[in-house]
Amino acid sequence: MKLRIVVDENIPLAREAFGVFGEVTLAPGRKIDARMLASADVLIVRSVTRVHEQLLADSPVRFVGTATIGTDHVERAALERRGIAFASAPGCNARSVAEYVVAALLELEPELQRDWRGRTIGIVGVGNVGSRVAQLAAALGLRVLACDPPRAASEPGFASVPLAQILAEADVVTVHVPLVRGGAHPTHHLLGAAEIARLRPGVLVFNSSRGGVVDDVALQAACAAGRAYAVLDVWETEPDPDAALLDVVRLATPHIAGYSLDGKIAGTRMIAESLQRFLGGAPSPAAGIYETAVAEPRIGIAQPGRDGVRAAVRHAYAIRADDARLRAALERPSGTRGEAFDHLRRDYPVRREFASYTVGGAVLGDQRDLLRALGFRLEEAAGGGT
Repeated sequence: MKLRIVVDENIPLAREAFGVFGEVTLAPGRKIDARMLASADVLIVRSVTRVHEQLLADSPVRFVGTATIGTDHVERAALERRGIAFASAPGCNARSVAEYVVAALLELEPELQRDWRGRTIGIVGVGNVGSRVAQLAAALGLRVLACDPPRAASEPGFASVPLAQILAEADVVTVHVPLVRGGAHPTHHLLGAAEIARLRPGVLVFNSSRGGVVDDVALQAACAAGRAYAVLDVWETEPDPDAALLDVVRLATPHIAGYSLDGKIAGTRMIAESLQRFLGGAPSPAAGIYETAVAEPRIGIAQPGRDGVRAAVRHAYAIRADDARLRAALERPSGTRGEAFDHLRRDYPVRREFASYTVGGAVLGDQRDLLRALGFRLEEAAGGGT
């Protein structure tokens, strides 16, 4: 008998990847409820679906997968009590989030009249995502301070600085942690009112992890007073971001930092492979289903230096377009803002990672090392290599 599989409609290639195992039903992530699972064997979600005891209470579900890095939306204890297998997709969209940070940094350099070279970035949470951010930030010329007490506790050789040092020294602060409300290392309001008050004047704060890791009210006050700037992809009141906060954020996006097609497809593939292992070697999806063409894969740059690099990054990911779409969508009446936010996620344009593009151009010269470090491929120069 074929499995009955409920899948978040925002997961790409869901029918192709999971259809070999059974009958696939697609549904909006926020609308997946106990009624939908009354006859389901498998549930595949993303971060907007809260998976808990009440959702699973009367269902025959025996496998839950989340095509995301984070798992704080899944009540693992409830799954264990019910004997339900679980799988996530660690690292699937880490590159996408890191490129989001790079795109924002380069976009804001001229606007904030900053040259990030020689300045300091504090990265709080240095797992799959934070490590990638550290690598790309260093390529941009930033000095990296890493803060990850849980990792330092488990890896004696890992150098983790105190959060207080990041608050005191960093020109950019970015958080890449799960939302944890208890235990030895809670992260709810990790950047709370007290921490935000201790940030350096003019600091740029990123949150692309989870709403609630940063105190949005305190951040809004700091931005409104000109003491800080912010780039936010996640929001405490998601899917209806606070209007006063939205007004003072430099770049605002609808929880899509990890939404590159490459990252999402990697998540699909990882969960399909986990389901296959759970079933003990079920049929595999058709060969090549995860391969997708790239629109305009060649980037020709005409600007020298940093401007040329910025142009290449904009070609790959125009972050201001996401900002503009969110602001336009949230001009709707308050009762429909959440729906507009979710539609932006559901209908998100195709975005590819830097490695999908080849950069060339008449002025391509001193940008080569940086472009290569950011992950772009380089066009061979006439009569020479890259």
